[in-house]
Amino acid sequence: MHALGTTTTILLLVAFFGITFLITLTIREKKENADGFMVSTGSVGFGLSSSSMTATWVWAASFYAAATAGYQYGISGPIHYGLWGALMILCIYPFGKRFRSIAPHAHTLAEVMHARHGSSSQLLLAVSNVVGSIISITANFTAAGALIYILTPFSFTTGVLVIAAGILIYTVWSGFRAAVLTDAAQLIAMMGAAVVIIPVIFFAAGGPDMIRGGLDSFYDSGEPEMANFLSMDAFLYQGAPYLVAVLAYAIGNQTIAQRLFAVRPDRIKSTFVTATFGYAGTVIGLGMLGVLAAMVGLEPTDGDMNNLIPDMAVEYLPGVLIAALFIMVIGSLASTADSDMSALASIVMADIYGKHLARGKVDPKVMLLIGRMTMIAAAAAGVMFAFASFDILDLLVFVGALWGALVFPVIASFYWRRMTNVAFSVSVVVALVFFLIARFTLIPMTGVQAVVFEILAAAGAAAVVGLLVFGIVGRIPGFAAGGIMFVAMLPLFIGFLRDYEVLLGSLVSYGVSTIVCIALSMRNKELFDFSKIDERVVLFQQEQDKLRERGRDALDQTSPARQGAPHQGARPDGGPGVDGGPDSSGIDSGSGTAVATLERDEDPDADPAGTAGTDEGDDK
Repeated sequence: MHALGTTTTILLLVAFFGITFLITLTIREKKENADGFMVSTGSVGFGLSSSSMTATWVWAASFYAAATAGYQYGISGPIHYGLWGALMILCIYPFGKRFRSIAPHAHTLAEVMHARHGSSSQLLLAVSNVVGSIISITANFTAAGALIYILTPFSFTTGVLVIAAGILIYTVWSGFRAAVLTDAAQLIAMMGAAVVIIPVIFFAAGGPDMIRGGLDSFYDSGEPEMANFLSMDAFLYQGAPYLVAVLAYAIGNQTIAQRLFAVRPDRIKSTFVTATFGYAGTVIGLGMLGVLAAMVGLEPTDGDMNNLIPDMAVEYLPGVLIAALFIMVIGSLASTADSDMSALASIVMADIYGKHLARGKVDPKVMLLIGRMTMIAAAAAGVMFAFASFDILDLLVFVGALWGALVFPVIASFYWRRMTNVAFSVSVVVALVFFLIARFTLIPMTGVQAVVFEILAAAGAAAVVGLLVFGIVGRIPGFAAGGIMFVAMLPLFIGFLRDYEVLLGSLVSYGVSTIVCIALSMRNKELFDFSKIDERVVLFQQEQDKLRERGRDALDQTSPARQGAPHQGARPDGGPGVDGGPDSSGIDSGSGTAVATLERDEDPDADPAGTAGTDEGDDK
C-alpha cells in the first residue's frame, strides 16, 4: 500500500505543474527577446532575486545529500553540509560584485572569459558548465524518481520521465524569466512545508526521548563519532570535500552567474546574504531527518540512500503532510532543474552560437530556437543518466571537485592583469588530469608520488583559504592566509591525506591549477585593460532592436558599401562602438565578439554597475 494513490499523485502533479505553467504565461512576451530569455533584464529586484538564489541552492539533491550525510556521519553530517554551503554563498559575494562591475552586460561567465582571454578559455568554461549542469539535472531527476517510487504506485522510471516533462514544458516557454519567477512560488511552498514537516517527524519518532536513546545507540554500536557535533570523520570524508566543492559551484556554476548578472547591482549583497541564511536553515533541518533515521534504526528501501527522506515520510507522516512533502521536494528539484536548463541554454546561445557559429551575424530568432533545443537535449541527457541511479552526494562532490580546476584561473582573470589565455587553458587541463589520477587512484598512492600529491593538496588548501580571505579582506591578508595555511597543512597532509581520496582529489585540483596558472602568467609582460571586457560582451537583442529602430539592417553594417557610415552599435552617448574591426576603442576583429555597446535600462536609483572596481587588478 503506497502513501499516495494513483489519482492523488496525478492530481498533485497536474496542480503543481499547471499552476507553474500559468505563472509563466504572465511573463511570456509577444515579441520574444533573446537577452531576456538568458538573463531577464539585468534589473531583477531583491524579492525575486533572493528567492531565486535561495531556491536554486536549496534543491532536492541538497535535501537528499544532507540526509545521506546525517545517516552516514551522524549529527555533524548535515551541519557540515549546510554550514559550508551557506558560507560559500556569502563568501562568493565580493567576487560576484567584481564580476558584475567589470562585465555588467554579460550573460555567462564563459562569455566574459572570451572577452578576457579568447576562445579556448571560453570553451573550457562553457564545456565544464555543460557537464556540471547535466550532472545537476541528473541528480534532481534521480531525486524525483526516488520520491515517486517510494510514495506512489508509479515506478522510478515513470517518475523521472514525468517530472522531466513537467519542468521542461514551462522552462522552454520563457527561459530564465520562468525560472526566476517560479522559484519565488516554489521557495514559499518548500520552506512552508519544511517548517511543519520536520517537527512532526521529530515528535512522531519519539521526540527528546528518541534523541537520548539514539545518542546512546551510537555509543553502544561503536560509532561515537556520530554523536559528535565536531566529528573529524564527518569533516574529512564529507565536510571538507564539500567545502571545496561548493566554492567551485559558486564560481563554475552558470545558474549562480545567471542570477548574479540578472539582479540589480545595488541588490547583489542583500541577495547573497538572504540566500545564505535561507540555505543553511532549510538544508540543515532537512538533513537532520537522516540523523533521525539512523537513531531509530531505519533501513532505506533497497539499501538506496536516496530513499531516506521518502522512507521517513511514509513511516511518520500522515497523508496530508506526505502530500505536502511531495510538493516540497518536487518544487525544490524543479527550482534547480529549470535553472540548470536555462543556464545551459544561455551557454549554448551566447558562448557557442553567438561567439562561434553566428560569425558576427546573430539572429535572435535562431538563438531562441537553439536555446529551447538545448533545454530539450539537456532534459533528455538528464533522464538517461538518472536511470543509472547514482548516489546524489557522490555526484555533487564529484562535479564540485571537477570545477575546482577552474576556480583560481577564473578569479585571477578578473583581478590579475598578467593572466593569459595560455595560463588559463593549460592550468585547467593539467589540473583535471591530476584530479582524475588522485580521485580514482589511477596510480598507487604510496611512496614519493603520494607525497607529491599531498604537497599539491596542501597548495590547494592554501589556495582555497587565500582566495576566501582575499575576497573578503584584501590581497595582502589573502596572501598571508594562504601562506600560513600551506605551512600548517603540509606536515599534517604528508603520510595522512592519501587515505582520503575524495578530499585529496579535490584539493589537488585547486593546487595544480593555481601553481600552473601562476607559473605561466608570470612570464607575461603585457598588462590587460579590464575596461575592455564589457565593450566586448554581446547584447544581442538590444543591438538588433536599436538597429531596426534606425531603419538599418544589422547584417549590412559590415559590408564594404557601408564604409564611412557610423559604426554599428554606436553608443547613444557617442562613445566608441564595435563593428568587428579596429576602432577608437582599440578592440579589433581578433576578439571574435559581436556588437555589444548598448546600455541596459536599469533602475535610476541603482548604483551603475561597472562604475567602480574596473581598475583594481594587480598591475604587476
